[in-house]
Amino acid sequence: MTAQEIIDKYINFFEKRGHKRIENSPLVPENDPTTLFTSSGMQPLVPYLLGETHPMGKRLVNLQNSFRAQDIDEVGDNRHTTFFRMLGNWSLGDYFKKEEIPWLWELLTSKTGFGLDKNKLYITIFGGDDKFAILENGKYQPLTPDVESKSIWTTILEKNNLDPSKRIFSYGPKQNWWSRAGTPEEMPIGEIGGPDTEIFYEFTDIIHDKKYGEKCHPNCQCGRFLEIGNSVFIQYKKVGEKTFELLPNKNVDYGGGLERLMSAVENQNDIFQTSFFSSTIKIIEEETGKNYKEHAQKMRIIADHLGGSVFISNANIKPSNKEHGYILRRLLRRSFDNFYALEGKDISPIIHKIVESYKETYSYLEKNFEKIKLTILEEEDNYKKTLQKAKTYIHKKYQEERGEIMGVKKISADDAFILYTTHGLSPTQIKSLGYIFNDQQFAERMKSHQNISRAGATKKFAGGLADHTEKTIMGHTATHLLHKALRDMFGEKLHQAGSNITPERVRFDFSFDRNLTPDELKKIEETVNQKIKENLPVHFEMLPLEKAREIGAIGLFNEKYSDKVKVYSIGNYSKEICGGPHVEKTSKIQKFSIMKQENIGKGIRRIYAKIGA
Repeated sequence: MTAQEIIDKYINFFEKRGHKRIENSPLVPENDPTTLFTSSGMQPLVPYLLGETHPMGKRLVNLQNSFRAQDIDEVGDNRHTTFFRMLGNWSLGDYFKKEEIPWLWELLTSKTGFGLDKNKLYITIFGGDDKFAILENGKYQPLTPDVESKSIWTTILEKNNLDPSKRIFSYGPKQNWWSRAGTPEEMPIGEIGGPDTEIFYEFTDIIHDKKYGEKCHPNCQCGRFLEIGNSVFIQYKKVGEKTFELLPNKNVDYGGGLERLMSAVENQNDIFQTSFFSSTIKIIEEETGKNYKEHAQKMRIIADHLGGSVFISNANIKPSNKEHGYILRRLLRRSFDNFYALEGKDISPIIHKIVESYKETYSYLEKNFEKIKLTILEEEDNYKKTLQKAKTYIHKKYQEERGEIMGVKKISADDAFILYTTHGLSPTQIKSLGYIFNDQQFAERMKSHQNISRAGATKKFAGGLADHTEKTIMGHTATHLLHKALRDMFGEKLHQAGSNITPERVRFDFSFDRNLTPDELKKIEETVNQKIKENLPVHFEMLPLEKAREIGAIGLFNEKYSDKVKVYSIGNYSKEICGGPHVEKTSKIQKFSIMKQENIGKGIRRIYAKIGA
């Protein structure tokens, strides 16, 4: 069964059950500053899970391109990837557990579905969390185990002559609770989530490694079990440090990685040996003259990281030292390191093979191949120059301070950390240059750095568009005015490349090849403030995609949208495809002041501004 056949079978299964297919959302979100990349099919649907009416109805299904930067360091084993395709189905206040769970079993095991061996399937459910409570009917109830899912699964397994006591496992919130932020403790106020039930496939040919525990179980990390599907029952909203309340609707959010499902369908315990990845692995073997069996970890990293880089590059992201560009740079440099370690010379054929493997579903990659390849090869050239600059820095410092020559090997942890933060080199890359340093001291510096970054990320998440605070909504509307003013001044080829809005400031990224002059910045600021002063009304309407295009709504039409889109209009001035929310009148923004601009990468500029009186 090919990847496309799996996709078609999944989509058709749910379409027959009243679901409408929605389009794949952009990998780089247009108006969600809470995250760098779309990491699940649920992410673009948050407003509808909160209760807003979706134009396609209450039952939805799709295939979503997804990227999870937090998994970069996990790649190298038999199952982790950063870029993947997520099969998803949703109920927005329609069906719930008693429909979803039996459908899922039917899809996975029936002959008309994927025909998986039911004897190899195991179930996990939420075991409760007594540190949290639910406000229901004016009373607080403990966050109890999911007995309803357990009961439904028990009935299904018994009908199939399977022992529920040996098939159903209960876990705490780290394993069987889902929200965009993580566990209940990690969720900011206002975030939604709920318990989930996961399905695991057992590879009986893998012998349990006791270094992961005395006994194997579905969430064991030895590789014997692979999660292939996850149904989240999103029914709660966090309202206090230890409390949740019920959402207006009970929602279902199912997600299953296509690549993992293919492993189960083919009974192949190594994702990178499935029919989808095998052609890429083969070309890596050819270009390096090495075999996969002896160099599996390095080849997995190359295949995954270059695959993710192809899709990120296609989204007009350039390698840089910030945000999206930083992630792309990190992916590419890690793939280069492993390619060079295998004595590879030319990475271009691998890029071409990756694009070719996706062409059936994503033909636009083939059309943009030269642009994608140029982005990757330019970074390869820059990386080689960076390595030389790092060597020069160390050589100069140690020769001047200690009179030591270029052959110096041992450097301080502080200097290693400078090579990490300033030159973008990982500890492994630094060591590959022949330098050694105190690993413990470096780890302490890294921990301090990560704590600062994590605090910034938490602030970004809590203060992003998803918090719906008044100042954030004001700032979001201001970005629409700014976007239109920039396009009026510099032409319609200019487009938004990202945004981040907090109550303290607005940050807006856009495509442009130079810094704006002081006079240009002043004129832009004056234009936005004039539109604020005019007190223009703000409203939205759901329009067919072609109609939105006809009326001149701003949108990335090279990306796929649903057949109907939400278009926000600000008077007769600005029309833009957007999920919202916005102020009702522009006068509520009060005032718009540009604080500074900066260059964040090749062809991308950033404007910082503040709003309010």
